[in-house]
Amino acid sequence: MKLFKLAMFIFVGAFAVGCGPFGDDYEPAAFTVDGDQAVMNGVIDGTTPGRVEDLIADYPEVALIIMQDVPGSDNDEANIEAARLVRSHGYATHVPADGEIASGGVDFFLAGVERSYADGAKFGVHSWAAGSGETGADIPQDDPEHELYLDYYAEMGVAADFYWFTLDAAPAESIHWMTADELVLYEFATK
Repeated sequence: MKLFKLAMFIFVGAFAVGCGPFGDDYEPAAFTVDGDQAVMNGVIDGTTPGRVEDLIADYPEVALIIMQDVPGSDNDEANIEAARLVRSHGYATHVPADGEIASGGVDFFLAGVERSYADGAKFGVHSWAAGSGETGADIPQDDPEHELYLDYYAEMGVAADFYWFTLDAAPAESIHWMTADELVLYEFATK
């Protein structure tokens, strides 16, 4: 197995926009490569697009990203940039039975050209929050603030209904663990 980690990002805030507190457990997302698979663990941040670019350049044999423990993102724009790289490169995404992803991690998962998960995999969603304390659920649906997410979901072939569901599922400081029925309803698995 090869492990590559770039310089560590130091988290100085107690609250990450869109994903809640990470506190002392903050570890930036990193990939461990084994053959044609890369196991992903950690928080998606400003370093993640570069790490995905390195994955593409340094490990051309990788076809599948296994998301083991991805608690969210502290930078939504970087998350979407990294996720678009995943889609454009044609990676598949998978969450194993003991995997747990939440918030921005779920958005990243949805970038997989093919998506799968094992029974027991956990997917957590909630409303996002701005630094001002305003949440996605507080903002009218026709507000341009929603476009970043709606455009991304449309690009990934995910119904806008899923976005509105996440805003109402739990407040920004909490989490809703999706049920098996919800995962089917929102077509998380592509096969």
